[in-house]
Amino acid sequence: MPKTKSPSYTAPALEKGLDIIELLSRQEVGLNQSEIARALGRSVGEIFRMLMVLQARGYVAQDPLSDRYALTTFIFEIAHRIPTIGRLTAVAEPLMRELTRKINQSAHLAILGDGGVLVVGQIDAPGNNIMSVRLGARIDTWQASSGRVIIAFRDEETVERLLAEEPLPKGMTKAQIREELAGIRASGSEIRDSFVIRGVVNIAAPVIDHSGEAIAALTVPHIERVNDQIGFEACKVAVIEAAANISRSLGWNGGEDG
Repeated sequence: MPKTKSPSYTAPALEKGLDIIELLSRQEVGLNQSEIARALGRSVGEIFRMLMVLQARGYVAQDPLSDRYALTTFIFEIAHRIPTIGRLTAVAEPLMRELTRKINQSAHLAILGDGGVLVVGQIDAPGNNIMSVRLGARIDTWQASSGRVIIAFRDEETVERLLAEEPLPKGMTKAQIREELAGIRASGSEIRDSFVIRGVVNIAAPVIDHSGEAIAALTVPHIERVNDQIGFEACKVAVIEAAANISRSLGWNGGEDG
């Protein structure tokens, strides 16, 4: 959830609508009208009017059996209309599909968002056994290979700000994280055990645009199958190559200017 500041101006009706959207974004199965009102400290009447407008505009939908309201995919569609994200995903998707077919592993594309890493692209492996991250998932910045790889290829001001703002992993210091970021930058990728699932190894590489800084990361949560046709090392090379191809399509010159 984005960090809030004390506003100079207020728009109560707009704030109520945004409060509902933000509340529902954290719910797996939605909430009914009374639950929403209780959670937000509002009257049922206030919430009813807001829900009717949000439903009419396509932001929320009501389950006719449970009467619960949940967000639709409309907000996600709007997010993809943002030129930078739209262009990024349009360029990346065919290359990601080619990659997942080649290595039989799932792949996702993530960017830095407010308060975490946001998954904006996801392609499942073509086989029966898959390991994937949900499209639209938000992950803690420092506990995601995607976030660490992006930050490793950003300016010092961004690194310093995120070290100050985002919660550090338990037992980790800023100095340790800086050392790891330097290693990622030196190698051009991050290969490490998953932060959350045993047996999964993250392969993450930066997606760099014309500015020379990372705007996203391509990550494969690699799982080892008994009859894999492509080995881990070949898989790693393919992921790094795919990220470089996406970068070149976004105007990156491959570091030719130094």
